[in-house]
Amino acid sequence: MKITCPAPAKLNIFLHVVGRRPDGYHLLQTLFRFIDLQDTLHFSLREDGVVRRINAVEGVPEEQDLCVRAARLLQNETGCALGVDIVVEKRIPMGGGLGGGSSDAATTLIALNCLWSLGLLRPRLMQLGLRLGADVPVFIFGENAFAEGVGEELQAYPLADAWYVVLFPPVHVPTAEVFAHPELTRDTVSITMRALAKGQFEQQLRNDLQSVVCGLYPEVGSHITWLSNFGKAMMTGSGACVFAEYASRSQAESVLQQLPHGMRGVVAQGLARHPLHDWVHE
Repeated sequence: MKITCPAPAKLNIFLHVVGRRPDGYHLLQTLFRFIDLQDTLHFSLREDGVVRRINAVEGVPEEQDLCVRAARLLQNETGCALGVDIVVEKRIPMGGGLGGGSSDAATTLIALNCLWSLGLLRPRLMQLGLRLGADVPVFIFGENAFAEGVGEELQAYPLADAWYVVLFPPVHVPTAEVFAHPELTRDTVSITMRALAKGQFEQQLRNDLQSVVCGLYPEVGSHITWLSNFGKAMMTGSGACVFAEYASRSQAESVLQQLPHGMRGVVAQGLARHPLHDWVHE
């Protein structure tokens, strides 16, 4: 038996660092938006319990691949004797703040929960996802979401239809380096989801990591500067990718057509929910 599943990217419409826990983890507030830029994962059932990724992914050894780790975690937690061959078709840039690895892990948990007939409910899959990374649970949650804590406290947040230009600066930003930087703002005032929905904070929404990343990686800053000519531009996650929002596909495509030589990017549509949302029971 084989199944093929999408793993969509996410944007952080804003990302505020509002504090720090005693264990060193930063407390965040953010708004996650799924977009139709996506990886594609293929899963083939094995009866012998072996978990393998059967294609090469540049820069990601098989044993470190979050898909492989997710599959083995699911085996260990459920005692499942089945296995799987995984093929990962990457389209989401790695190290770009688009959540590609986390999304791949979430899609693996969702797909294998079905392929292996495990019947785990959404809260349990989200718990397992958090053990793989702070961004994994939102992809299992399956809704655009206002997030707090380290990013795992989620509330569904409906978002209007929108299109995005997403640019790919040619740098890989290590998340740990950014969060450890002494100049990182760590005391942004918390906001409530209700106030956010009323638009009370629209002018103050930003990515607190952006100034640090632009200082370390000037290419990110130059991409933001160019895109800012066509609307509000912001970095997503811990970088390096940057984006701007538009009301229509034609507006976004018009901007992308003016992209200078040497810059790379795509037009992506915002999704109302994760394409695998209904694969998981509550």
